[in-house]
Order: sequence, then C-alpha cells, then structure tokens
Amino acid sequence: MSTARIATDLCITLVAARIGAVIEGVRISGELDDDIAAAIRAALLRHKVLFFRGQHHVGDVEMEGFAQRMGDPIAHPTVADTKGSKYLLNLVATSAYASSVWHTDLTFLPAYPAASLIRAVEMPRTGGDTMWANCATAYLDLPDPLRAMVDQLWAFHSSELDFDGDYSGEAWDKVERYRHLPSQPVYHTEHPIVRVHPETNERVLLTGTYIKRLRGFDVHQSRQILSLLQQYITRPENCMRWRWDVGDIALWDNRATQHRVVADFGDQPREMRRATISGTVPVSVDGEQSRVVTGPDLS
Repeated sequence: MSTARIATDLCITLVAARIGAVIEGVRISGELDDDIAAAIRAALLRHKVLFFRGQHHVGDVEMEGFAQRMGDPIAHPTVADTKGSKYLLNLVATSAYASSVWHTDLTFLPAYPAASLIRAVEMPRTGGDTMWANCATAYLDLPDPLRAMVDQLWAFHSSELDFDGDYSGEAWDKVERYRHLPSQPVYHTEHPIVRVHPETNERVLLTGTYIKRLRGFDVHQSRQILSLLQQYITRPENCMRWRWDVGDIALWDNRATQHRVVADFGDQPREMRRATISGTVPVSVDGEQSRVVTGPDLS
C-alpha cells in the first residue's frame, strides 16, 4: 500500500489504486480543527472511501458531531432513527438480512445523500466485510460508443421497488420482498445514468438497486443495459474490500460509489451505526436536473 502525507500532517495510506484510503493521526469527534476537517473532505473527494481505525472512544454523540463536521446530516426518510439519536441509523444484520447487493444509498430521493458515515459497533468473528466500487473510474472504462449512449440515458428510481443490484437471475423478479410498508412514504425520482459530480466535475455512473427501469426501455431491455454497466462498476480494478474491527469508521462519497456487505457470517451478530449527509440534486452531462416523478411514467 502507498502512503502520503497532507498539509495537516495526517497520514494517508491507499487501500487500492483506484479507491479507498486509511487516515491515521486523527481522533474522530465534533471538535476537529477546521483545517483537518477540510483535509478529510478533500481526501474523500480523491479516494472516494476513507477509513479511520480503532476509534473506540466514539459513541453516538461523537459520531453525530463528526457527521456535522462533514456536512449536513439528515434522518433516513423511511426508517426510524436509533433511539436517543437525532439521525443515526442502527443496522443489525445476519447473513440472511444483510445489504449484500451492490447499491448507492437512497437514490430514490431527488437529492440523494452526498456521503455516508458508518461505525462498527459489534462485528462477527469471521466474515461480514464491506466492498466499495468506484463509479467514476467505471465510467472512464466504458468504450467510447457505450459512453456516448449512457450519457443520454435516464432511469426511474423508486423506494417502492428494488432489483437487488445485479440485474440478473431471480433477483430481478423478487421485488415484493423489498416493498416498503404502506405506512411509509414512497419516493419516485428520475435520475440521469451519468451524473456530473458537483465538486470534482467527474462523470459517474448512477445505477444501483432502486432503479425500476430506464426511460424509453421496457424492464427486460433495462435489465440488459444495466447488467452491462454493472459489470464495469464491479470490475476488480474498480473495487476494494474492508475487513472490519470494532471501532473502525468508514466515510464514503455516495455520489461516486456503490457498496455492498459480504454476507458470509451466518448467524453471528453484526451491528453498525450509520449517519447520512445531505446531497444536491444530480445534473446530467447536458445540464438537466433530476426530477420527481408521478403518474404514468412509473408504469
């Protein structure tokens, strides 16, 4: 792994060439020096995912404070917050209920999250890693004719429907399992398949589990196109894998990545806390903004 230093004297060690870095020399809290907080945000834009090892002093209060230093934290739109917290989400899983599909968080929202922050509270003795993929380098990997096509594509995202992220096999048909309860709000948004990152100006692929179909294509055609794009996103060269220890914290750019849990830990407990940072409405390569969708477009 490659190591570099930044102006604040933090040590950054790359996890992989295209995505991921470990930051040492910082104690996570809401009291971070402004220069250190700015350096972390800059490193996030460059490396897409950042890791802070051994932050055992961090509880919910410290995590909320750090989230505020990284942006404007928001509550999950359809799931209740952790008791006693303003916006932290408690994630308890076994292999059968893990988020073991490639996804970008909450893309059914018109301005879906800019970043997410997660802390390992209790981890299985074996298994339960998380993987991330770089959707900006995946876009650059596309052949020119395919890149020209996807620059013009738009997709309908819905909180009501989930295609399991791989767009293949039985997963495409098992959507009923992911429907929200009737009491929860339902969101429908149309996003470009390629968005321009608001801070780096990179073009990034925006796919993931909440897509219902592509504009102008039926479900079967959408499946084929999205499956092809997903192959580029999850190429090993674009991915990294993190083995958790209790006290580890990860921060990732949700506008430029996908992630998934590796569901190989059986019935062992796995508990995480997550904070979500608000984002902005995506803009396509032609400068068109995402939009809320109602009516027959959703059929």
